[in-house]
Amino acid sequence: MDLWQLQIFVSVVDKKSFSKASEAINLSQPTVSSHIKDLEDYYNCRLLDRLGKITEPTKAGLLLYQYAKKLLSLRDQAENTLHDFLGKAKGNLLIGGSTIPSGYILPKLIGPFSKQFPDICIKLTAGDTMQIGQTILNGEIEVGIVGAKIDDSKVKQEKLISDKMKLIIPSNHTWAGRTSVDVSELFKENFIAREKGSGTWKSILNSLDDAGFDSKDLNTTITMGNTVSVIQGILNHIGISILSTIAVQDDIKKGHLKALSINGLDLDRFFYLTTSKKRTLSPICKKFIKFTKSSL
Repeated sequence: MDLWQLQIFVSVVDKKSFSKASEAINLSQPTVSSHIKDLEDYYNCRLLDRLGKITEPTKAGLLLYQYAKKLLSLRDQAENTLHDFLGKAKGNLLIGGSTIPSGYILPKLIGPFSKQFPDICIKLTAGDTMQIGQTILNGEIEVGIVGAKIDDSKVKQEKLISDKMKLIIPSNHTWAGRTSVDVSELFKENFIAREKGSGTWKSILNSLDDAGFDSKDLNTTITMGNTVSVIQGILNHIGISILSTIAVQDDIKKGHLKALSINGLDLDRFFYLTTSKKRTLSPICKKFIKFTKSSL
């Protein structure tokens, strides 16, 4: 057994497929299968079950997977620390962001950071707030930027950047000539909701409840899984919604959408820099965090 075999094994588990894993790590499928067989011979047990097109770890495989992830993470930390000690910023950085940060904030940071540190390879994972929090806890990424507080004592969060959320409507909506609406008027309109794990949606519901309204009374028969879908839903008159103005600034400039204030509703929020309290950050991650704080 060696770390390379463990990396192949982890890739197969993550991709749930021998063929997809072989593509990801640039090896032939027979070579991947051979390495997995060597691991199974070494441990004298089956590690993976092929269930049709899907490959799943056995109970023994799941145990090995958990330790393999830790070993590979330690390897990366060792390499990054030594490169940093030798004055070379080189290695891999795994980061994540919820919808708005991954689509509109992190890409603007990654470009100049990569120019400053060209030998650092960055992988960006996107998901909702809860998904990013879980990948941080699992050690799959080191740092994330999300749009809501995560209720977990193992997670560390600090305010990074403020965000303005407003009611977003089509430019030909009956309210298009107004600059604001009252909270009570929201309950008369078809509203596009976001999925349960969305930090944006969680913030909206909390704001409505804090203002003395019952967020459950919103007419939310339509739920969409990401901000892009919600924007398209508004443009196609499916309903209206409350979104980050960061996400719709281009459509507002083009005159396709309008952003209205909501009287009596506090929609100011923050994006949070999120890490694990239990895991030691790599030198590269620390560089990225320092760069992020100085850039925003």
